[in-house]
Amino acid sequence: MPLSGVKALTFDVFGTVVDWRSSIIHEATAMELRVDAAEFADAWRAGYQPAMARVRSGELGWTNIDTLHRMILDELLRKYRIDELSEARKTHLNRVWHRLAPWPDSARGLAMLRKEFICATLSNGNISLLVDLARHGGLTWDCVLSAELYRAYKPDAAVYLGAAATLGIKPEEAMMVAAHKNDLLAARKVGLKTAFVERPLERGSGGPADKGREDWMDIYAKDFVDLANQLGAGA
Repeated sequence: MPLSGVKALTFDVFGTVVDWRSSIIHEATAMELRVDAAEFADAWRAGYQPAMARVRSGELGWTNIDTLHRMILDELLRKYRIDELSEARKTHLNRVWHRLAPWPDSARGLAMLRKEFICATLSNGNISLLVDLARHGGLTWDCVLSAELYRAYKPDAAVYLGAAATLGIKPEEAMMVAAHKNDLLAARKVGLKTAFVERPLERGSGGPADKGREDWMDIYAKDFVDLANQLGAGA
């Protein structure tokens, strides 16, 4: 099916729509944590995949991202010997993931894309987190979809196929939009179209963000506005 058959775009969120790293650095700095803020942000994010792997393996029962983030945070606070935070401040810090700032093009690009396509999140983040991110960042979605609905974490095929089924479309009528190639490859494997949006600053200047066009991608875009223009949803 050509790209003209695409009816819905499903978006990865952390790193693709929102700038998690700068937001956490800002929060850690504002809270005056006794730690290098950039190192702390990177360490928190580094615990993300291993935590989800514990759920996938069955070591943990179904556990949402808010809870996994708190587990990682507690480990980091012990590692960095930060013991002065009250429970209320720990809870506030953990909810920084609900307050991540969007990339500058995200809101505008989404508004353009929604003129032509259903636009939905498809994130490992839990639904309450995704709703808060949308409200915080002025992001307007047609639908908020989460791995939480399917009790599986990307790149499990159940998440991508579940999203298409929830939207009432065939997998080939959906396009996964992400800044992470592993996410797109998993979506492509089960029939979704793919759009890679490069976020070179996701992990900081010179960080190991995914970069570069590859032949298997249906679309390569520099940002959401570029994606909208390529899909014929320009202003």
